[in-house]
Amino acid sequence: MSDQIAARLKEMGISLPEAAAPAANYVPYVINGNLLYISGQLPLDGGKIAVSGHLGKNVDVPAGQRAAELCAINILAQAKAALGGDLSRIKRVIKLNGFVASTPDFVEQHLVINGASNLIAGVLGEAGKHARAAVGMAALPMNAAVEIDAIMEVAS
Repeated sequence: MSDQIAARLKEMGISLPEAAAPAANYVPYVINGNLLYISGQLPLDGGKIAVSGHLGKNVDVPAGQRAAELCAINILAQAKAALGGDLSRIKRVIKLNGFVASTPDFVEQHLVINGASNLIAGVLGEAGKHARAAVGMAALPMNAAVEIDAIMEVAS
């Protein structure tokens, strides 16, 4: 990992966890050519879902943003595992797909996923600026409030 990325993580008070093992029959990431695809990450903290429920019902926007931040931290942990510990190999985060468990009348999914977008851009700088989707879902695995996956361009 580059000194600059490590310094940003430290400044933000973030210690990347060990990458979580898959909860079903899939792999946590796939590298194809110069693209890294990271499977959907949940808001895990200490191995447990930290924010559960639905936005618009029992989870407010700040808690949803924290869930999105945790998803982003877990995305970075998976990227670190995929890239042999070297996050400086990330040339560009191409896209984040954000899924928000929410009630039908909740329309602030974009504000929730800003938690992840801001964290990724804060850690990776220009390389962290990305396209994205933020969509509402009826439910997510293990009652998580948010799930996010990522596509990144990486150096060999």
